Amino acid sequence: MTTVAIYARYSSDNQRDASIDDQVELCRRRAVQEGWDVARIYADRAISGGSQFGRVEYQSLIADAEDKRFDIVLCESLDRLSRRLADIADLHDRLIFRGIRLYALNIGEVTPIHTAVMGMMAQHYVRDLADKTKRGQLGRVLKGKIPGGKAYGYDVLPPDADGAGGRSINPAESAIVTRIYERYAAGHSPRRIARELNAERLPGPGGRPWADTTLRGQPERGTGILNNSLYAGRIEWNRCSYVKDPRTGKRVARPNPSDTWEMIDVPELRIIDDELWDRTRKRQSELTKVMGTDASGNPLNTGHRRVFLLSGLLKCGMCGGVYTIVAQDRYGCSTRRSKGTCDNAVTISRPEIENRVLSALQERLITPELVEVFISAFHDEVRKLQATQSAATQRAEHELAQVRSKIAKILAAIEDGFHDASMNTRVKKLREREADIRTALEQLPDTTVTPHPNLAKLYALKVAKLSQSLNDQTVRAEATEAIRCLIQQIVLTPRASGSGLDAEVHGDLAEILALSDGGNQIRKHPAALAAGRQLSVVAGARCHLYRTVFRL
Repeated sequence: MTTVAIYARYSSDNQRDASIDDQVELCRRRAVQEGWDVARIYADRAISGGSQFGRVEYQSLIADAEDKRFDIVLCESLDRLSRRLADIADLHDRLIFRGIRLYALNIGEVTPIHTAVMGMMAQHYVRDLADKTKRGQLGRVLKGKIPGGKAYGYDVLPPDADGAGGRSINPAESAIVTRIYERYAAGHSPRRIARELNAERLPGPGGRPWADTTLRGQPERGTGILNNSLYAGRIEWNRCSYVKDPRTGKRVARPNPSDTWEMIDVPELRIIDDELWDRTRKRQSELTKVMGTDASGNPLNTGHRRVFLLSGLLKCGMCGGVYTIVAQDRYGCSTRRSKGTCDNAVTISRPEIENRVLSALQERLITPELVEVFISAFHDEVRKLQATQSAATQRAEHELAQVRSKIAKILAAIEDGFHDASMNTRVKKLREREADIRTALEQLPDTTVTPHPNLAKLYALKVAKLSQSLNDQTVRAEATEAIRCLIQQIVLTPRASGSGLDAEVHGDLAEILALSDGGNQIRKHPAALAAGRQLSVVAGARCHLYRTVFRL
């Protein structure tokens, strides 16, 4: 029986969750009408269709399509799948390649023309909606209303005759705002102020603990407590534009020229006076100048920080915060440093944690057992690719035979005296189609490949070369990225003995290391790494790959 996968999505928390049920029910009825068997339902709730990234169920749909787990993908309309033309076209191409058809209730089977026209309309809708939203925000600003979220120090007022966006000063929070500005202007750092507020158990924005970044923010974007002009009785709107990175789906802020800003005075919302605001701005400017030069007064390239092998991947096992450089070549819990709310005071040197990961990479990934596992998996993937390519070749050859048969029949009819001007045009089109099919057959990749007989030795050389490359500045970035892309995160937790840190590595690298240890078992190998360290393998959650965790 033909199997079908149903995909449903709605994009806003303001929409009903029942929208998913409604979409699924309509698709299910169509499946029953067509005699299709529903294999699985994929549903993304309250998430935008402007990008394929961040949609777990959509990514699961793509992964299962790659494994040919259904014959048809069915949705209510194409904009449920995506509101971006490139994503719709990419999905359609993937499905066609796997021999899977795409159906939408409102148009039937989706063709390349549908993906172009409907995808373009969906993408235009998103852009048009953004323009209308920005126009509505401008209208609010001109009336002295706040177009965005609630800033710390204010309460939200009910909508009035001029609409929503009204604010009033919160007395308790405004007192803390004034205190922050006074302390900063007096010479205290944002980190010290945040630690003092947390020590007094004063909740920050959203009830969260205070952090130095909450206060410092980004001056050029007007973010952070110390940069919010609303405290000085002025709305500054349109300081930034937000665009979505097509590679990651994340929004990226880009500062706008100052002549495009909208500035509206709202004296009724003033919390601090101009003198305190100006003193804050002056100290920020002075610190920026000092931090942007070296001891000789030369400008520093502050826009390019050093990125180490594990930068941004180390997490604190006690609070979940990030481990960052807190002293020369030493990592420590950033939450403890910036907020003072974490008790994890154990630090670790950068070379030590890097060497622990690299040692595992070098010593555990070149065993014969792992090579056997790899070769077995390799052959499985090659067989799948060959089966898919064989089916595609058969379809192409079948169509080629049909095209040639049609050409032969038309030529035979002409020879028998049956001739019409339209026959010449038809033969020309068939010839063009014949050429296209031959070209497609010639371009199919060669899947008759086998692993090199000296794979283990070659791999050992590659790993050694990769490790050496970390010390070569000309290729360090590429070598670092090659390792980092295998790691999701590394969780550092103080040992019960009080000596050092245990490191649990999550990600694809952990999975490979787990395979090298023989699967989901717990074993002790003190000699495999440095003395006294143990490697334990724990089954992880299934995403599109089986992810595991190992401890160094």
